[in-house]
Amino acid sequence: MVKLKKYNGFLKLFVIFLTLFFIISCSQKNYTLTKIEGKQIPVTENNTQTAEIENFIAPYRNHINKDLDSVLAYCPETLDKSMGKWQTNIGNLLADVCLQRGNLVFKSREKKDIDLCLLNHGGIRAILPKGNVTTRTAFEIMPFENNLVVLSLKGEQILEMTSYIIKEKKPHPLSGMTFTIAKDNTAKNILIQGKPLDSNKIYYVATNDYLANGGDSMNFFLKNTQKFDLNYKLRNVLIDYFKETDTIPIVKDIRITEE
Repeated sequence: MVKLKKYNGFLKLFVIFLTLFFIISCSQKNYTLTKIEGKQIPVTENNTQTAEIENFIAPYRNHINKDLDSVLAYCPETLDKSMGKWQTNIGNLLADVCLQRGNLVFKSREKKDIDLCLLNHGGIRAILPKGNVTTRTAFEIMPFENNLVVLSLKGEQILEMTSYIIKEKKPHPLSGMTFTIAKDNTAKNILIQGKPLDSNKIYYVATNDYLANGGDSMNFFLKNTQKFDLNYKLRNVLIDYFKETDTIPIVKDIRITEE
């Protein structure tokens, strides 16, 4: 006859053993990193691995270069931001283009006109060389991802803007406004779209999002009463302008004069 007591005891021990086994096997294991191995592959080294990398990226590079090197317009002479005390030919062009093309978007959305445009001299990163103008040219001049924005400013902030320009002594790109620097280093004869500055009027000023947030110490922009982001990158503004222009005009009109 089977001794059931002894059998039941063994069965209980077996069940306990299985339970502990599964608990231990299912518990989270902690791993510790003990060694890292790597191999440096010089991109200039002529070996099989480098050739494989080159073969992989070549189609993408060729496609990008084809797009970047497509001719969009022609420039009759080199435009350079270093040529000029208060304004430069490339600065005038960029400000004019942003005012013109930004106004197309702003007017369609807000039913209002942009009055003037102010950009920063340091934001121009390359010359516009004489000859064929390509998409690559636009990327070299404006390599950043800045958007074009429009700010509503009171006449008081426009006066602060002129004081900033005089103090900085840099040819910041300016369009839509002209003024004279008096002997006491204040602005006089301020004209916006050909009309005298009205201290009680709200003006719509185009600039980039970096400056709109007070970049380059342009703190007068922070006093805006309204802000409109056109979601239009300055680089794309330039590319769209090139696409629609056969020959780039050389802008030589005087916007800031001295007594």
